[in-house]
Amino acid sequence: MTDDFYIGYLPEAGPRLASHLRRTSVLLILVILGVGAALVSSMGGFSAAVFEYGIEREFEGVIRTSPAQELIVERPGRSSDAPATSSYLLVAFGKFGAGNEIGELHGHRVRLRGTLIYRDDQTMIEIAPGSVEDQGPAPALADTAEELGVQTLAGEIVDSKCFLGVMKPGNLKPHRACAVRCISGGVPPVLLVRNSKGLATYYFLVAADGRAVNADVLERVAEPLRIEGRVVRRAGRLFLYADPSTYEALD
Repeated sequence: MTDDFYIGYLPEAGPRLASHLRRTSVLLILVILGVGAALVSSMGGFSAAVFEYGIEREFEGVIRTSPAQELIVERPGRSSDAPATSSYLLVAFGKFGAGNEIGELHGHRVRLRGTLIYRDDQTMIEIAPGSVEDQGPAPALADTAEELGVQTLAGEIVDSKCFLGVMKPGNLKPHRACAVRCISGGVPPVLLVRNSKGLATYYFLVAADGRAVNADVLERVAEPLRIEGRVVRRAGRLFLYADPSTYEALD
């Protein structure tokens, strides 16, 4: 017989069949590698957000609880034109705001331990459980509020803890359930606004009367929204004052 015919108990296939199988195998491998490379190149890379998991640092400063839970830390050795303080957002371990850790310590100087979370110009501390040490009332903090007027902004509500570094990605529909849990637990909600180049600006959401809006925005998380409200800059952080009932869904 001159035709190739594969017989399972023979150690080798016929020469023509073997050559055909080698060419087909090489072609399939090249196709698989090409498809894999195309898929990888089409995927966006992870953000530059950082969660220093497992690394605890010590901080000392003054607690501010409104309009956000923050630790205000003096900047030693600063130049004359630099801000006098730095502001760190505060959250607790897990999917919770810092309320149970800092209690009624607004205006008190404290020492605490925590883990840094940061992205772009936003920095947050996840407080180590039970590490807050009250050092008593501190001199009143200067109000550095800068009114930026009424603005209309379009974006997506995200939970600040995950988006700033704890989860990647920390936004859009795949992260919705997690974001709802975090915001319902007291993590500050943020309107994430991107410009035409994809650069992000963060607006921390507050009701028009200054109260927290966490419970009122849970159904609007990860949805495209338009919000009109008063924008205020405090310690380099932007706050958007608007009642959740006025948020508009975008098509």
